[in-house]
Amino acid sequence: MLRYPRYIYTTKALYGDTGELIVEELLLNGKMTMSAVVKKVADRLTETVEDGKTMDYAEVSNTFVQLADTRFVQRCPMVHIPENSDTGPSPPAPSLVINEKDMYLVPKLSLIGKGKRRRSSDEDAAGEPKAKRPKRPMDSKEPIPDDGIYWQANLDRFHQHFRDQAIVSAVANRMDQTSSEIMRAMLRMSEVTTSSDAPFTQPLSSNEIFRSLPVGYNISKQVLDQYLTLLADDPLEFVGKSGDSGGGMYIINFCKALASLAIATLESVIQERFGSRCARIFRLVLQKKHLEQKQVEDFAMIPAKEAKDMLYKMLSENFISLQEIPKTPDHAPSRTFYLYTVNVLSAVRMLLHRCYKSVSNLIERRQFETKENKRLLEKSQRVEAIIASVQATGAEEAQLQEIEEMITAPERQQLETLKRNVNKLDASEIQVDETIFLLESYIESTTKRQ
Repeated sequence: MLRYPRYIYTTKALYGDTGELIVEELLLNGKMTMSAVVKKVADRLTETVEDGKTMDYAEVSNTFVQLADTRFVQRCPMVHIPENSDTGPSPPAPSLVINEKDMYLVPKLSLIGKGKRRRSSDEDAAGEPKAKRPKRPMDSKEPIPDDGIYWQANLDRFHQHFRDQAIVSAVANRMDQTSSEIMRAMLRMSEVTTSSDAPFTQPLSSNEIFRSLPVGYNISKQVLDQYLTLLADDPLEFVGKSGDSGGGMYIINFCKALASLAIATLESVIQERFGSRCARIFRLVLQKKHLEQKQVEDFAMIPAKEAKDMLYKMLSENFISLQEIPKTPDHAPSRTFYLYTVNVLSAVRMLLHRCYKSVSNLIERRQFETKENKRLLEKSQRVEAIIASVQATGAEEAQLQEIEEMITAPERQQLETLKRNVNKLDASEIQVDETIFLLESYIESTTKRQ
């Protein structure tokens, strides 16, 4: 749920307000039929546009079809009823099944109509509560055409998109904008052909990549080949070459890419907490695999006392580990090698637990801030409600000013401080969640490969 704003914002960036509201409705309700989503979103959009204008069901329906085509929404699995269900006891829990071909198949619906604005007078005349109105079928008593076909947001597809964005951003930081655009084109080509948990993409030819570059992106085939060679030769190995046919076949290695991003996160945390010298030692131990304390001092060019202190700091925080290799069976310290090494997976797991703890602290702090100022928030909401109702009746400016003065200057200042603090806490939660997503993706890809 912490990631819900990110899912909704991503859909807004890709498919506009209509896509944003479709995904928001599916996330809030868990599952909905397509006809129910289309009606609800059309009504909500109609309320936001100018008077006299409405939102067509067909327009919302088209955006829904686009989301299904790009796999951001998918059908919910249905309860499987076995043919010989009469014989034997029924299973303790129903088994849910869905045919993979039908997962993104949109039912053919003729949704004709426009969104409606809510009017309190209509509701009063009908004599029924608001909650019951949406359940009424579309202006007719016919059964809903897609009854029983429920849709949900495909969170794996969103995670695939976040991972791709992180890879594109990493390539842009390491090389340049052109490299990141080539990487983006390759990832876009692989979106539907490669499953979200695949270790690498299907091989893509240089000619295919050239044809799929954005229109108006002035780059020659020769320059593209040079960039692809540069990406393939990079030590991080985000891109690998798998053959020479079609001008060269290239793949994106997600395992290597996620490992590089996870290691960069570890380095960043060490640099922020312990300083640049500790980060240098960490990179050195990571590169050389196993090092004795004396070797660390020599390679890092740091005095023995400081190097020892930094190594012990990182060891106590579980960023690096110590491996003992005895020369004799008695494990005597004088006849044992003590080698420092980095176990990336265990360090990432440790950091992930700290991120969970950070998010927990941020949520608790936000709840505490809101609870402490509950009376003031309620007063502010009451005043805003009074102002809104008075404005609707066409009140004078002096009258509005008088109502606003119900909140004193110190209270207004307190509200501003609260708003600023809550916004900071919200932003921090989202930032920590980005780190959590990267670390979880790395652990998932590593454990699957093992």
